[in-house]
Amino acid sequence: MLKKSIYSFISIIILVSIVLTSMSIYTLYSKKKLSVDPKLKEISGIEFDKFKRLWAINDSGDDPKLYRLNEDGSIAKEVLVTNAKNIDWEDMTQNDFGHFFLGDFGNNKQERKWLTIYKIENPIDIKTDTTEAEIIKFTYPELDGSPITPDKRNFDLEAFVAFGRHLYLFTKNRTEPFDGITNVYKVGDHAANFDAQLIDSFKTCTTMEKLCWITSAALSPDRTKLVLLDSTSIWLFENFTGDKFFSGDVSRIDLGIVTQKEAITFYDENTIVFTDEEFKGIGGNAYVIKLDEVTKTIIKKIPKASD
Repeated sequence: MLKKSIYSFISIIILVSIVLTSMSIYTLYSKKKLSVDPKLKEISGIEFDKFKRLWAINDSGDDPKLYRLNEDGSIAKEVLVTNAKNIDWEDMTQNDFGHFFLGDFGNNKQERKWLTIYKIENPIDIKTDTTEAEIIKFTYPELDGSPITPDKRNFDLEAFVAFGRHLYLFTKNRTEPFDGITNVYKVGDHAANFDAQLIDSFKTCTTMEKLCWITSAALSPDRTKLVLLDSTSIWLFENFTGDKFFSGDVSRIDLGIVTQKEAITFYDENTIVFTDEEFKGIGGNAYVIKLDEVTKTIIKKIPKASD
C-alpha cells in the first residue's frame, strides 16, 4: 500500500512538471514572430531604424557588421564598419537623432581594461555597404591593476541605452557568491576616453546567475520606459526621475522557458521585440509582446501624491 502511494505521488510530480514545462514553453513561443536568418545564430543586439526596419548584430567571432532584416527574418542588407573590430559585440542602441551605438564591451574574464563603443550614422543615411564609426573608449576606475576578488567581479557588460547626451551601461554580474546586482555606469556619447561613472544599482535575483544575468537593455522612443532583459524575464521600469531609472515603478514580465535571450528593443511605446540565440535547435527567433496585454508582476510601486 505504501509503495503504491509513493508511485502515485511520483506520478503526480512528473505530471505537474510536464504541465508546468508545457505552459512555460507556450508562454515564450506564443510570442514568436519569426525565425532569424541562421547567419545571426549569435544575435546579441537589435534596433529599429527611423523607417521601422530591424537591424541586428552578432556576438564575438563575426565580422564588424550590421545586418538589416526582412520581415521574414532573412537578411536584406549587410553593412561593414570599416574601422571597427568585433572582439565581443554585446548590444546595440540608438539616440534621439538615430545614431546607432555598437557595444564592444563583453568582458567575461574581467581582463579587458579599455572597452569600446562604436557610434555610426543613422542607418537610413548609409547608401553603400560600408560605413565608418566614431570611437568611444572607456574604462572602469575600479580596475586599477589590482587583482579582482571573486565578490567584486561585476565588470562584464552586455546592455546599454542612450539617454540625453550619455550612454548608460548595465553590468552582467559575475560575482562569487552571486549577489544578483547589476551596476549602472555612465559615459559620454561622443568620441573620447572616459572613466565610467558608477551611478546606481539594481538587484534582480540571487537564485542562479544564468537566470538573472542582464543581457540587453532598451528605452522606449519617448524615453519614459526602460526594460532590462534576462533569460526568463523582462524587467520594466516606469515613472522614474531623470536618469535614476530604478527610482520609479518596477515590474517583471515572465517570458517562460529559459533560452539564451540576448537582445531587446522597442518597436513603439507599447510594443517590445526581443530575440534569443539558437542553441541545439532551440531559439534563434524574434518575439513580440504588447505591454498593455501581458501580465506584469509588480515588484515596486511608488505611491502617487493623491494616494
